[in-house]
Amino acid sequence: MVQEERSINMDSTLSKIGLGLAIALLLCLFPMPFGYFILVRFIAMAVFVSMAYASFKRNKIQLCILFGALALLFQPIVKIVLGRVMWNLVDVIVAFGLIVLWWKNKS
Repeated sequence: MVQEERSINMDSTLSKIGLGLAIALLLCLFPMPFGYFILVRFIAMAVFVSMAYASFKRNKIQLCILFGALALLFQPIVKIVLGRVMWNLVDVIVAFGLIVLWWKNKS
């Protein structure tokens, strides 16, 4: 019972952090200093690794793979060059997905 309650609280916390990440990703659509984009990549990687681990613990393998792939996409060490327009599209799609995840977890 306590473990399940803790899992629900962790999911709620992760979804709220994901909502903050969605806002940060949408801010990437505007002209920002280069350091902001690197910071968002680090934060996104950490959040998606945490979400992948939480999904793995709940035995939701498809979500685990999705979040793991997003962590790899956003990791700042070996940059994936997509171009500004493509990154903007990725940012909007991922932000939308994080907002939907937050909305579903809210209700």
